[in-house]
Order: sequence, then C-alpha cells, then structure tokens
Amino acid sequence: MTYCLGIVTKRGLVMASDSRTNSGADQVTTCRKMHTFAVPGERVFVMLTSGSLSATQSVMTLLRRDFDAGNGLAIAPTMYDAARVVGETVRKVSDIDRAYLERDDYRFNVNIILGGQISGEEPQLFLIYPQGNPLRATEESPYLQIGETKYGKPILDRGIRFDVTSLEEACKYALLSLDSTMKSNVTVGPPVDLLVYERDEFSLTRHRKFLADDPDLLKIRTRWEQALRAAVSKLPQLRFRAGNANVSATRQETIELVEPQFSSEGNDPTNQVSQRPPG
Repeated sequence: MTYCLGIVTKRGLVMASDSRTNSGADQVTTCRKMHTFAVPGERVFVMLTSGSLSATQSVMTLLRRDFDAGNGLAIAPTMYDAARVVGETVRKVSDIDRAYLERDDYRFNVNIILGGQISGEEPQLFLIYPQGNPLRATEESPYLQIGETKYGKPILDRGIRFDVTSLEEACKYALLSLDSTMKSNVTVGPPVDLLVYERDEFSLTRHRKFLADDPDLLKIRTRWEQALRAAVSKLPQLRFRAGNANVSATRQETIELVEPQFSSEGNDPTNQVSQRPPG
C-alpha cells in the first residue's frame, strides 16, 4: 500500500510520500514514489505515484525519456497541458499492458499526483486517474491524496486553508497526516519524502528524507500525541448519571455536558455545573 499527498496554497506546494511497497505480507520492500523534473527558471514538476509499481515505473520512464529529449513535459505550455501529457502517458502504458494484466486477473492501477509551476502561471496541483483524466485541486479543496487516504484525511480537512496556511504549517500537516496513516496501517511506512516548493522559485531545493528513527520525525510524533491528549483533557467533561429503569434509554438524557465555572478572582474552576441546551 501507498500514501502520498500534495498540498497547494497561495505560497506554493508541499509534496509528501511514504516509501513502502508490498505484494503480500512477506514481500515488503522500499521504493521511492517521488519524482522530480525541472528546467531551472522556467518550469518545475513533482510527481507522486501509487498503484502497480511496474506500471508506474513504465510511466515515469516514458515521461523522463521525452523530457530529456525536450518533449512532453519540457514543452507543455500550461500545467493543465502537463497534466494531459502525464495522462496520455498513463494511457499509453495501459494500451501496452492492461490486456495482459487483466488476462491474469491483475488490475491496471496507476494514480499520480502532479504538482508544479510553469512560468506565467500559479503553482497548481493535479490528480491523474488510471484512465488518464486529470482533476485539479482548488482553493476550496487545496490538497490531493492517493493510496491509503482515509487515516490522514481528517487532519487535512480541519487544518489546511489555501489563503492562510503557510508552507511551514503545511509541512507539519503533511507529516502528521503521514504519521497518522503509518500508525494505523503497517503497509504504509518510512522513509518519508518531503518536498517544499515556494511560488515563483522555479527550482527544487527544499527536500528531506525522514527515516524511521529520524529524531525530528519522532519529536513531531511525540509532541502531537501529547498535544492531542492535552486538548482532549481541556474539552468539556461528560457526566453520566443513572436513568430510570422504567423509561426507554433512548428517551432519557443520562449524559450531560459539564463545563468548569471560573471564579472572578482567577482562572481556576471553583465548581462544575451542567450546561444543558435551553428547552
């Protein structure tokens, strides 16, 4: 399994991916899923891949060959056109391999996140599906995920805002999203690749690989767990009281929200009162 995500804000892009790949419980390996293409001063692209490893490698090989020859991504006039170049390459590999895969009951599965910027445009983020069609991230939905997405999605929903989230904050959210996924699914694992691109920079210079025992990654994980437990402890308490055995449980309010009442002399709660909605 794989987990990759891309975040776009008005300040730039954050791209992150795990590196674990497996084809069964006893066939677990490490493979980089982040791929970069750049023409300094003119255009930059970062791609994250999930799905069939052999198929994604074929797609990346063809894209790289065309790019190095001055074609494909090297001459795409817009980011949308670049997304279409990637999609057409996915379709080309599908035309070559899909029938043979499906004949042996294997599904053709390639998903790609494409982030980047071409001179004259803002940074953009796309998801390319196995059929080759692209989906663009928007200001309202400024992140995209592929692979094992469900564990790392809630924190992104709650935290990422296109206009206000800084690149430094986006990095924290990306690492926490990946760490939450690794915590809940052992098929997603380190090393974690993290790349940051600042708008109009047109070079890729900010990248870091976090190994499993990286002290900074462990520090973020520990501080987040501590902060989460502290935040939960500060939420209103729930008070449970016994109900009437002769009345249906669904018709009784036996769980009450309890807020601390603060004295005028300080912030320490003096007692607790039940806060119930007006009748």
